[in-house]
Amino acid sequence: MATEIEFSYAALNEPARRHIRVFQIHQFLDRFAMGLTVAVVALALTDRGMDLFQISLLFGVYSLTTMAMELPFGGLADSIGRKPVFLTAVVASLMSLALFLSTSDFLVLALSFAFIGFGRALRSGTLDAWFVETFKATAPNVDVQPALAKAQWANAMGLAIGAVLGGLLPDILGEVAKSLGFSIYDVSYVASFGVMLGVFVFTMLAIVEKPRPRDVTALMHGFASVPTVIKDASRLAVRHPTLSILLAALAFFLMAANPVEVIWPTHAKPMLDVGYANTVIGVVTATYFFSIAFGASLSPHIGRIFRRRHAMTLATSFACLAGVQIALAWQGNIIGFVAVFVLYSVILGVTETPASSILHRCVDDGQRSTMLSLRSLIQQLGGALGLVLAGTVAEIYATPIAWSVGAVFLVIAVMLSLVLVRRLAVESR
Repeated sequence: MATEIEFSYAALNEPARRHIRVFQIHQFLDRFAMGLTVAVVALALTDRGMDLFQISLLFGVYSLTTMAMELPFGGLADSIGRKPVFLTAVVASLMSLALFLSTSDFLVLALSFAFIGFGRALRSGTLDAWFVETFKATAPNVDVQPALAKAQWANAMGLAIGAVLGGLLPDILGEVAKSLGFSIYDVSYVASFGVMLGVFVFTMLAIVEKPRPRDVTALMHGFASVPTVIKDASRLAVRHPTLSILLAALAFFLMAANPVEVIWPTHAKPMLDVGYANTVIGVVTATYFFSIAFGASLSPHIGRIFRRRHAMTLATSFACLAGVQIALAWQGNIIGFVAVFVLYSVILGVTETPASSILHRCVDDGQRSTMLSLRSLIQQLGGALGLVLAGTVAEIYATPIAWSVGAVFLVIAVMLSLVLVRRLAVESR
């Protein structure tokens, strides 16, 4: 394995710097469009007459659709190109938003959420793979983790700013929307639709990828080759111990973290005065994304402390996360809860790029998108299993106990990461 050169933005050539800037802008816009609806989706569904059970079913439709389509479309991106697959994902997002705005019917809303899952599956591992491959071509042997951290920072900032604006728009323009016969929350969805159109145009103009065959025969061949791509990627994951250990660690990580990310508003709301509880939760949601962005920006600096041994960075982050998760679970007032939750979110931001750096070092370009999709699928499965377990424990006992039990999964992730440290040290010799 070739020795990596330490990343320095100033020392990069202009094509590499431009490549990073373009991807940062793209990631910001795409996540900004999504963030506009994050803060209001549950409120918008409630306003459409959905009860909590129906809302959970709709999110279930999203998760099932994503998991069912994750790998095939990662393989398709490897076969026919990243850009066309991502553009299709944007079209799916636009269709989802249009369906949502057009109805209050549960079945149509379910179709809307299916399109969200379809778009998520199409997005997974597409332009991320394009970014890494092009960066490696323009800046050979340069450590890619800091570049990934810059993209992750833009990603999280887009979500954070989108969430803030998405929460403000109904208050600012809600009465105008009501006078026109719409829900006040539709304002945020219309704004998201407009930004998503901008993402489509920006992708068309700014993302440059070497054209691949686009005729019907090539497209059919792309679909036909998906099973082979998936099989080869799965074999790679099974036969490559480093990848297998990494994916297992990430699954346990999400088993612990996903229940915290999903359940925290219901745990925090009783700590707040009813008159401003929703407003505070909205602000904390935005703070969550900002904190992840801050953690992503810290990741390269922390990586240098560990001499770019990314597995050691990952193990240390998971260990810190386990302790902070237990501390978070037993906070009894909102000030303490928010303070610990911010720290928790920062550590979440730190964990993303070390894991990505390890994965990208282990995978060839021809299977990069598929492996990213496989990673996403395994993380979603881990997260879903953790959520079911945490929900059951929380129902029988209490949320703090569920989160404390979840910290055990982070301890397992730490142990797997330490095994990864040893394996990578052997491989680098």
